Amino acid sequence: MAQIRWLDTLQDIPAGRWDALHDHCNPFVSHAFLGGLEQHGCLRREWGWQPRHLTLWRGDELVGAVPGYLKENSHGEFVFDHAWANAYARHGLDYFPKWLGAVPYSPVTGPRLLARDDADRRLLLQAVVEHVRDAGLSSAHVNFHSGAEDEVFDADWLRRVDVQFQWHRQPGWRDFDDFLGAMDHKRRKNIRQERATISRAGIGFRIVHGDEASDGDLRAMHGFYLRTFAEYGNAPALTLPFLRHLANALPRQLVLFLALQDDEPIAGALCLRGGDTLYGRYWGGAALPGLHFETCYYQGIDYCLREGLQRFEPGAQGEHKLARGFLPVEVRSRHWIADPAFRQALAEWCDRERRDVARYAGQLAAHSPFKP
Repeated sequence: MAQIRWLDTLQDIPAGRWDALHDHCNPFVSHAFLGGLEQHGCLRREWGWQPRHLTLWRGDELVGAVPGYLKENSHGEFVFDHAWANAYARHGLDYFPKWLGAVPYSPVTGPRLLARDDADRRLLLQAVVEHVRDAGLSSAHVNFHSGAEDEVFDADWLRRVDVQFQWHRQPGWRDFDDFLGAMDHKRRKNIRQERATISRAGIGFRIVHGDEASDGDLRAMHGFYLRTFAEYGNAPALTLPFLRHLANALPRQLVLFLALQDDEPIAGALCLRGGDTLYGRYWGGAALPGLHFETCYYQGIDYCLREGLQRFEPGAQGEHKLARGFLPVEVRSRHWIADPAFRQALAEWCDRERRDVARYAGQLAAHSPFKP
């Protein structure tokens, strides 16, 4: 008999049991990443994050799980539902708390229903719906789930889509020159000029994995991260102890791109490496022309080409990425709404949004930087 257990911390499950539920290709669903967020002060209840993980057991064997959170706001989700919350408020209803199945602060596509087969994935979704009803929550949401999981959601789970910009390696691309050679003249010339600007400024790069990073490297990267959040007036969630934890727990998956001038770090990008993909997550540094593009994009593409990686996902949003070789890719989420009237209204809203996103993606595709 399958049993459902809800957990308020990932520390209640040994890392080996949790990690046996996925293929280790996506570092964001690893026990090290998710548990590290909890252990090192990155998830705060006052910021709206309260761990509420779903687990599925048969006897003493963990056979399924969903990383989950009880949310009192929509901070750090990257699937925007503020209009939904406002609609609830106008009707005198509470949208919060809600339940979210996702990776905090990480708009990265990957598995969310961690199980060995679709039958157990459907049991997980059934348990989510029952929990929403029993706890009197407004809704449940599963953000940035993989395309392979689409089929297990029934029609009551509303489907939303959005667009991100991602780099995909093409056959014959051995190095950066091959990549540039596939572009039209204008974009190729612009990228070369941007890279030349950085070179003339005497800026070089150190690329270090977690097991190669000194504590000074980690401190510098965290300082750049804090600077970026301060510039935008946002509260930084990731702590320096969390970065140290990643360096130890994911020693070859944490990748830092550090820009140096006169041997001193002036900027950096923090990435995580998956099975065939580099994931760009955080950046910060000096406000020098072209430094952001070189640190966050070109160094990452170079790394992928050298390391044989097939994809580079540099993060959410940013049409400026298109001219630098990152093409539009659909990302997805699912939403179960408890109130039947709201569910119907939001289903129509999601239909309109999907049509709008499809038109937008079509317009973007017409501006590809690559030669026909």
